[in-house]
Amino acid sequence: MPDGAFRAAKKVFCDLFQLVFPDECRVCGQSLKEVSRIPVCRRCLREPAPLIAEYYCVACRTPFLNRFPLDESGRCALCRLGLTGFDAVYSYGSYEGALRKLVHVFKYQGVRTLARPFGDFLACVLPREERFDLVTPMPLHWRRRWQRGFNQADLLAREIARRWNVPARSVVRRIRATSPQAGLTNAKRRANMRGAFSVKRGVRLDGMRVLLVDDVLTTGATASACARVLKRAGAAHVALLALARTDRRTMSIQPLAEAAGSGKV
Repeated sequence: MPDGAFRAAKKVFCDLFQLVFPDECRVCGQSLKEVSRIPVCRRCLREPAPLIAEYYCVACRTPFLNRFPLDESGRCALCRLGLTGFDAVYSYGSYEGALRKLVHVFKYQGVRTLARPFGDFLACVLPREERFDLVTPMPLHWRRRWQRGFNQADLLAREIARRWNVPARSVVRRIRATSPQAGLTNAKRRANMRGAFSVKRGVRLDGMRVLLVDDVLTTGATASACARVLKRAGAAHVALLALARTDRRTMSIQPLAEAAGSGKV
């Protein structure tokens, strides 16, 4: 069949499918024009942009508005104090806007097919020259996994492991259901995660370079606790790869913008 005829037939099929099985984009609400296993339009899938910062910690990659929080070597206070258990951090975008909505569709609406385009995002920020012996997901407590039906970090870990041709294996268990982290200070977040993880029985990671994968990075307290457990099991290097991270710069700007709008500044 000529290419032109094939495209015309495909368009007719898509139009008929949309007429019989109408659906809307789970992000913007617009009618979907194409048949896809992902109920999100192309525009919304392309909208999330990589996080860009002029100032950031060279270790944990936390973005800052200026150089003030960084020392001469470019490290932030948490990294200087050794409060992060990981050796490197890579994240794609800021946890806001379209990316935040996509993550919610993925996690809370159970659209697991988003793992593939998310894998493309992750592959964009993970340096190709990085070498890992194992890719492992951030574990969920069994109750949370039972409620959700899957571990979103596990799907992301498998996607990036396939691209890097590295084994993907869940080696850490979440043995304690922790209180919500929202609203806690950094110190209280770390205390909340103490004793929350353990390596599965019989697992040894002696000298291995491990990539720990999660969907969202906030303060890093959860990832740090998990990374320390991996280090105690013998891992020589633990890097964190996250789809999105909370951008503290927008958190700092928002109160100022609100105050300006109310005439208080």
